[in-house]
Amino acid sequence: MPSLREKGSANLFSELNVATTQRIRIKLKSYDHNLIDKSSERIVRTVKQTGAVVSGPIPLPTQKTIYTVLRSPHVDKKSREQFEARVHKRLIDIFSSTQKTIDALMRLEIPAGVDVEVKV
Repeated sequence: MPSLREKGSANLFSELNVATTQRIRIKLKSYDHNLIDKSSERIVRTVKQTGAVVSGPIPLPTQKTIYTVLRSPHVDKKSREQFEARVHKRLIDIFSSTQKTIDALMRLEIPAGVDVEVKV
C-alpha cells in the first residue's frame, strides 16, 4: 500500500484540499436595506439549489454619514438642517462551489441599487 508521503499521493491530496477549501466571498452594499435583503436571499437560494454550502447573509455594520447644511443662504447661522446617508452591507460566503454554482451566479439578475463585490 503506498504511503501518503509519496510524491503522487501528496499532489493528489493537496489538489483535493485546495478544491474543498476554496471560498467565494460576496459583499453587497446598498442604500436601501429592503433591496439588499431581497438580493442576498435571492443569491443564497440560487447557490443552495446548485448544492454548494452557504454561510450568510451576515449583516455588517451600517455606515452612517451625516451632512449638515445651513437652511438660509445668508443669515441665521443657528438654523441648520441635517441629512444622512446610510450604507447597508451584507456578507455571503460560499464553500465547495462548482462550475454550476458560478454559472448560476453569473446569470443572476441583481437590481441596480446594489453594489456587488466578489472575491475568490
